[in-house]
Amino acid sequence: MELVGRMPHAIRLCVCFTFFLSVARAFYLPGVAPKDFFKGDTLKVKVQKLASVKTQLPYSYYSLPYCTPKKIVDSAENLGEVLRGDRIENSPYEFKMREPQICSVVCHSTLQPKDAKEFKEKIDDEYRVNMILDNLPLVMPYKRSDTDSLVYQHGFPVGVKVKYGGQKEPKYFIYNHLAFTVKYHKDEGTNAARIVGFEVKPFSVKHEYEGNWNDETRLTNCDPHAKRIVTGNDSPLEVEEQKEIIFTYDVEFQESDIKWASRWDTYLYMADDQIHWFSIVNSLMIVLFLSGMVAMIMLRTLYRDISKYNQLETQEESQEETGWKLVHGDVFRPPTNSDLLCVYVGTGVQCFGMILVTMVFAALGFLSPSNRGGLMTALLFLWVFMGLFAGYTSARLYKMFKGTEWKKITLKTAFMFPGTVFSVFFVLNALIWGEESSGAVPFGTMFGLVLLWFGISVPLVFVGSYVGFKKPTIEDPVKTNKIPRQIPEQAWFMNPVFAILIGGILPFGAIFIELFFILTSIWLHQFYYIFGFLFLVFLILIVTCAEIAIVLCYFQLCSEDYLWWWRSYLTSGSSALYLFLYAAFYFFTKLNITKPVSGVLYFGYMLIGSYAFFVLTGTIGFYACFLFTRLIYSSVKID
Repeated sequence: MELVGRMPHAIRLCVCFTFFLSVARAFYLPGVAPKDFFKGDTLKVKVQKLASVKTQLPYSYYSLPYCTPKKIVDSAENLGEVLRGDRIENSPYEFKMREPQICSVVCHSTLQPKDAKEFKEKIDDEYRVNMILDNLPLVMPYKRSDTDSLVYQHGFPVGVKVKYGGQKEPKYFIYNHLAFTVKYHKDEGTNAARIVGFEVKPFSVKHEYEGNWNDETRLTNCDPHAKRIVTGNDSPLEVEEQKEIIFTYDVEFQESDIKWASRWDTYLYMADDQIHWFSIVNSLMIVLFLSGMVAMIMLRTLYRDISKYNQLETQEESQEETGWKLVHGDVFRPPTNSDLLCVYVGTGVQCFGMILVTMVFAALGFLSPSNRGGLMTALLFLWVFMGLFAGYTSARLYKMFKGTEWKKITLKTAFMFPGTVFSVFFVLNALIWGEESSGAVPFGTMFGLVLLWFGISVPLVFVGSYVGFKKPTIEDPVKTNKIPRQIPEQAWFMNPVFAILIGGILPFGAIFIELFFILTSIWLHQFYYIFGFLFLVFLILIVTCAEIAIVLCYFQLCSEDYLWWWRSYLTSGSSALYLFLYAAFYFFTKLNITKPVSGVLYFGYMLIGSYAFFVLTGTIGFYACFLFTRLIYSSVKID
């Protein structure tokens, strides 16, 4: 560490740049590079998972009795994909590039009682089948009734449930015939093609054939010369015990003008973008206007206060100090539970660094949706490496509060927040495991997470704490009195609880619109892609948290209440309460989750997110007030 400290500034910048570049390269998957296909090349479809917005519990594709290849092979997945519940495997669906197929038989089977029950349960829970071709997810096109525009849904339903007028019990029909459409962009020079679209239209078809079934049996309701591929008796296939099921598919290839670099646009622009962009811009303009007003008021008021305090005073005037100058002897007195405050501030710096670097990578395109699991992987690894800054920050603050046991504060910083999050995550994972879902994190991955925590994060926290504690103590701009000053009775609007709750409204308003789209992308299985706007919202959140904390801190000091340390943290941190309340509102108004386990999962994960948001925004408010108080008390003459 001494060697690093002696390095010239330019060399240190090069070292930091090299480190972040290596991290960026680790997150960027070379597998998303374009691949050329020629006529007759084999295209292999991979199956991903069965997913439902109703249960939020993913399952492996082969958890249902679908057709299986000779040998099921799992694809290599990164850490983020495993945590998301993705299980990518091979499938018996194989195409020949630019060679249409009509009514190809995948397999023939008979439904056993257990199989029929599983299909009905998945249809009840509105599960959808997800597949992948050349890293493109399968989508199902349909027209919206209100705008008559074409939109896409990920995957296709397992089946459909229909209840006829006079029937008490609904009937279940399985989608056993898939009409695939593969769109490609052709290079006229080389005659090579690149896949730019993968669509499907599912059908429930009761296939017919003559004689006994064997490998050479031909279906009598498939006519290659007809415009409609499935002909004759088009009655749907009902899910019943001992029912014969034949899985078939068609493949149609369509040449497209869409280039490979733009092929994800279809998947990303699924929402009403005009409303999306207008709402975000409108929200940002309101927050910017309020922030500007707050900044103007604060600058004018502070300038007047400092000018008045620095004027030549008579002896009587100097004895009658008023306002925030009156508490100069107590404003830097260490707070109660200073150890805990140091831990939370250090953890907040860790969260801040993780989110900031992740957003920069995302805005530069390293973490696009085509890089499945890249965002989650980036967050985890950056959290681990940011432990260095967490330890440094908590130790520096702890030493300023006259603390001496730096190892004690280091242990708390390394284990308090991640320990709480990991405990909640472990309980939620146990619930998922109990449901036999593929979303349950395997034991090996769980062990890997613990290894990252104990093997890398904790040592880095200790290194940062050691370096931070060796630094000179941060000196206060004014001396602290030995005897604490009595705080006068406060007005009702300066009550700590009231002020803290009011302080969280504006930061929450800064992210309110964007939060809706983030929750939609997470819980309704849609892609989130506007990281540039998200980064702008993050900057506005920082400014808003800082300004609201400074304003309320100024009012607090003017009312001769010098206990600002914890209140500055809680003022902006209280926005996490509103975030969790909004998450509850979103649950009851936008989601159709009925299973208790799924509800516990939702609120458990949102609790973790709200806790992290509390630590992040609280740290921003704390440092804003910390710099503000040091600035104003170093700007006035103190006798």
